Amino acid sequence: MPWIETVPYADATGRLKTLYDRVKGPGNAVDNIMAMHSLRPHSMEGHMALYKAALHHSGNTLPKWLLETLGVWVSALNACDYCVEHHFAGLRRLLKDDARADAIRCAIEARDPDAVPLTDAQKQALRYAEKLTVNPSTVAESDVAALRSAGFTDGEILEINQVTAYFAYANRTVLGLGCSTDGDVLGLSPGDSDDPGNWNHS
Repeated sequence: MPWIETVPYADATGRLKTLYDRVKGPGNAVDNIMAMHSLRPHSMEGHMALYKAALHHSGNTLPKWLLETLGVWVSALNACDYCVEHHFAGLRRLLKDDARADAIRCAIEARDPDAVPLTDAQKQALRYAEKLTVNPSTVAESDVAALRSAGFTDGEILEINQVTAYFAYANRTVLGLGCSTDGDVLGLSPGDSDDPGNWNHS
């Protein structure tokens, strides 16, 4: 049970019901992380807008599976099992290579970015995300320069930064309010990247 009151889908009315209908998945399922916002629907709206923009927007050029990998990495560093489980399921679905997905997770659980089956540039993105997560005040311009030298454009560096920052927010929402995966369907996401306003999970 979460540590604060949440409103079930069946009891939602008004603005909350409208937002639940935008974020729900099959069978009217609403992820628990979204239900955590049910007493303040405006914060759910802000959360979903940020989530969709950071991970599921057609304006991003990095592959979604890589963005999800960064999310799993950051969530593991923050010991947020809820987000690890949800976003690893999404990563596995997007990657369409279960053996590679399992190898990624194994390396993440070992906290060994060098062992992750990624390119050197992608490993550099993990190192940046780790530093920004664990020691944010030590991040320097040289860390961004290292990403640029690895081949990322400045826009892609922004994507890496925003996914890392989003998961700092999401992890603390979950960990600070006792959110669990009980009853959630893992791995669903708002997949229509061409429509920023489409938040339905499938």
